[in-house]
Amino acid sequence: MPNAWVKERKREYYYRKAKEEKFRSRASYKLLQAVKKHNFIKPGYVVVDLGASPGGWTQAARKLVDDSGFVLAVDLKPIEPVDAPNVRTIISDITEPKAIQDILEFLPRSADVVVSDVSPNISGIWELDHARQIDLASNSLRIATSILRSGGNFFVKVFQGNTLNNFVDEARQHFSFVKLVKPR
Repeated sequence: MPNAWVKERKREYYYRKAKEEKFRSRASYKLLQAVKKHNFIKPGYVVVDLGASPGGWTQAARKLVDDSGFVLAVDLKPIEPVDAPNVRTIISDITEPKAIQDILEFLPRSADVVVSDVSPNISGIWELDHARQIDLASNSLRIATSILRSGGNFFVKVFQGNTLNNFVDEARQHFSFVKLVKPR
């Protein structure tokens, strides 16, 4: 990373706020803002966080479900454990069919919400990065439709690009309400 980029990042408001509030990433605020506006995670909910590393969305989801809910964080690589008895982390590849079974083994019941902040390793070639990210979002959708309770919620990060509309159309086949939101 260029030195100037790192210095600028450390001056950024949400970066500093995350450090002060002990969130692992500033992305926590993307989820918290979306939930505040659309109310899709509530106390007592079971939440599955796909692409959870480093754990910012997991921490935010834990805060939202309170002590009465449960959060399962899933990623390809180990995630530093969250110090809460109702949070579990597992290693699983969401592109593999086995991921659904891996997840179901740890859930106390069907999930109320699946969130996905999955991102590919960025190549810098936008068309390639977009295609890879939409593929990961589609895998997240496949998992969500397999583990969510009826009427459950799915929140996924997607990159803008030429196949986004196809992904949105696919999501509309499974959910009665689909909306694109952009956090501050």
